This record gives sequence, structure tokens and C-alpha cells, in this order.
Amino acid sequence: MSDLMSKIKKAPKQPGCYLFKNLAGKVIYIGKAKNLKNRVNWYFRKENQIDKTLSMVQEIKDVEYFVTDNEVEALLLESALIKKNQPKYNIELKSGVRYAYIKITKEKYPRLVTERYVKKGDELYGPYISGQARQEMIRLAERLFKLRIDRRLFKKDLEHGRIRLATSPWLENVNEYEYAKRVDAVRLLLKGQTSELIKKLTEEMHSYSVELNFEMASVRRNQIQTLISISEKQKINLRRRYDRDVINYLAEPDKIIVQLFNINKGIISGRKEFKIKTPLLNSVSDNLSDFIRQYYYANEIPEEIILPQAIADKEVMEKYLSNLAKRSVVITVPKKGDKLKLLELVKKNLLVSLMSGQGSLLELQEKLGLRVLPRIIECFDISNLGPTNLVGSMVRFTDGVPDKNNYRRFKIKTVVGQSDFDAMKEIVYRRYYGLIKEKAEFPDLIMVDGGKPQLSAAKLALKSLGLQVPLIALAKRQEEIFTLNRQYSIKLPRQSAALKQVQRIRDEAHRFAITYHRLLRSKKDF
Repeated sequence: MSDLMSKIKKAPKQPGCYLFKNLAGKVIYIGKAKNLKNRVNWYFRKENQIDKTLSMVQEIKDVEYFVTDNEVEALLLESALIKKNQPKYNIELKSGVRYAYIKITKEKYPRLVTERYVKKGDELYGPYISGQARQEMIRLAERLFKLRIDRRLFKKDLEHGRIRLATSPWLENVNEYEYAKRVDAVRLLLKGQTSELIKKLTEEMHSYSVELNFEMASVRRNQIQTLISISEKQKINLRRRYDRDVINYLAEPDKIIVQLFNINKGIISGRKEFKIKTPLLNSVSDNLSDFIRQYYYANEIPEEIILPQAIADKEVMEKYLSNLAKRSVVITVPKKGDKLKLLELVKKNLLVSLMSGQGSLLELQEKLGLRVLPRIIECFDISNLGPTNLVGSMVRFTDGVPDKNNYRRFKIKTVVGQSDFDAMKEIVYRRYYGLIKEKAEFPDLIMVDGGKPQLSAAKLALKSLGLQVPLIALAKRQEEIFTLNRQYSIKLPRQSAALKQVQRIRDEAHRFAITYHRLLRSKKDF
């Protein structure tokens, strides 16, 4: 303990990072400070040792310092150190999705594999939010630098330095030194250090040319051209990404739930939710700062980040994010206007997510590109048994559950013969003509059972009433979703919570229509 107190007294007064360690030498907390001496001393004052800090302070047996030139450098260093050490007392971002990494295996001839579970000592790159992007990166690295793809290595082949490469169906001779150089190049690629990699390969290309090894010089030239092409595409893609992120939160006794919406030209193009264990610091401002710093250290950074409240180190955080993004990034706390409405939308999403216990409506909003969360969904179905026996049904779901007081059933009045198209048009018109007269609440999303014909029928009914409400159709054969603003259907994965939700609503509308049909038949009312 005397050694620890001596180190605390000798703490530097410059900006930097401090690492608290336990008896085993494991890092348990990492922080940054404008003045390291003042900050570290703060933890050991009795008046500051509330329950949450006291449990940590009792574990501290050693402290280590990293001095930086300024606060921005301290932030960058802190993020890197937290990612590397994963201290137990720093906030832990837990998303509903377990994003995958690319791992370089620890083998004589390393391979690239997908890894979802982080283990100490693994060489990981990522995480990759898009599975397609991750697989494309693995394929690019394997083919560009001719890496091994076989899991098994046979002793006889190894003795002769022969391995099966991604670009070849047969065994090729490659020594361990040459292969290690390829893996080093892959590391630069996975780190995103494309310019450094191109510079390295260019030097090797000139070296091979001087040695008259034109075959290898040609290989390096092709690699350089591919990397330059990819680099240009990435620059274009980055410019097309989100122009702003909107972040809001809900505080619970043991955790903070954060939702982040990616907004691109006013349309929600992505949503993520994180559950953060109750952090060491009490201030919501500090919690938001910690979240922003850790999240954006490993994810896409937009031009603007919209927050529900100010953070203490706003200017430093903006410089930190601008440094990472290599362009200007601003943090905004709106008081009125569209940006405030976006924050309210995220808050509403959070409340619904908690109430429903699932993210199906959030996913549906994202997949359909809806501006408003579809809390109220109404679905129509037609049931018939012959040319004269047509009935219709409408069910309403609110916050993902049936709202049976607002179910409606219809006898078809204006259709002669069997025409599901005209019957659908009639019942949709009657429903919303009635809501207009009653000045009642409209749904956030209208859904019809069927494909494009039923969608067109509902569209005509809404148009004749002068209504613009989001409208979709769910076709049963392949469970495709048709919308008004897309040429092709949307096919969600079978495991999708959004798909299961719309299927449930459609099936309930069908059940309600069939029940009404049978009731009328039993009364011989047709």
C-alpha cells in the first residue's frame, strides 16, 4: 500500500491516462484526465468514496501513468487501452447483436477466420457490423495475398513447404518467412492502413525490378492497383453513409439503455441498442461521454451527433472524433425543430422496446424505411367461398399486441361477383372514411393480405380519400413484403422478429375474417 500511495503522490500533473491494477497486476479501470495528479487523488479522498467507487478502490494495488500532450491525445489513448484491456470497472457496451471479428489464427501458416467470442490473446480485427463486409474482406485478403484456406496441414506437405492457397486448387511451395510477410501485409489491410500498405508494396515492387524478378514485381503491381481501386471505392462509400447519428437513453436502476439511430438524408438507415451496466460515474454527462468515446472508436463516425443533453467535454470530444474521422464532426443538443423531434422519436422507440420486450417494431421501421415507429398497425383481409360470399376483416395491433376493441368486420356491399381487388378497395375506403368523419386516430402503418393487386386496391382507396399513410402488402406464398416506393419486394430472413410480427398480424386478420364468414354461413345470411 505504501508503494501505491507513493506513486499517487508522484503522479504527473500533465494530461494523460491512468491504469488502476489489482493484486494480480490485472488492469481493472482506465481513465483519462487533464491533470493526472488531481484526478487520481480524487479516488482516494474519503468524501468521494461512494459505494460504487469504494469497491473498486479497495481492489487497487498499483497504478500506471501514460502522459500525453493534450486531452484529445488522452482520449484516443484511453479508447485504445480500454479496447485492449477490457477493464471490469469501465462501461461495457452490450448490443442485442453479437458482432463478429476477423481473427488471424495462431498457426505456423496463419488463416483468416470469423470469431464472435473475444478471448484473451486473440488477434482480432473489427468488429464488423455487416456480415457481407466481413466476408468480402476475408476473401479480398486471402486472394490478394494468397493465404492458406485449408484447416488441416499435413506433416508431409509442411516438410516440403507446400500449402493450399486461396488462389490455387493445388499445393504450392512457400516458405515460412515469405508467408509471414504476406500475413504482415494482411494486418495493414485489416487495420485500414491502406496507404502504408501501398507504400510498402511499392518499395517491394521496385526492389524486385532491380533484382530482375519481374514475376514478383508484376504480382506487387497488381496488388497495388487493386488496393488503389478499393481505396477509391471506400472513399465514395464513406461519403454516402450516414450524415448524422441520433442518440438517446433511458436510465434503469442497474443499467442504462442507449439507442442510436443512423440518419441518412432524413431517413432512418440503421438502429442499434446497447445495455450498459451501471457505470462507475454517476453523471449522465459522463456516461454519454464514455459511450460516445468507446462506440465511435470502432464504428463509422457521422458528420453530426445529436444528443439529448450536453456533455462536459464537448469541445474535446469533437476534436477527438474529428481526429478519428479525419474530417470535421460536430455534437449538437437541439432545443427545438426537426432534430429535437428525432430525439423524441428515439425516446419513443426506447419506451416501446421496453414495453414490448422485443425489437420487432424497431426492426420493421428500419427495414421499411418508415419515418415514424409503427406502433399502431391495421391489417385487412378478404374471405370468400364462391362468387357471392365475400366478407372482409380488419385487425389493429398497438405496440405489438392485439387491440381487439378496434377490430372491424365488413359485409361487402358494392362488389358484384368475385373480385378480391374491388372488395379490398371497398373495405379500406370504408374504414378510413369512417375515421375521417370521427376525427379518430389513424394507424402508423396499413397492411393488406396479398400481393401487388391488393396493394394497388388499397392505394386507390387511400388516394380517393386524400390520405398518405404508409402501406404494405404481405404475400403468403414466399412471405414477401410489397411497398409503394420499391420496384421489388422485401424478403426478410425467416428468423426476423419483424417478419414474425407481420405474419402474426396477417394470420390474425385471416382468422378474424374466416370466423365472421362462418358465423354468417351458420345464420344463412348470404
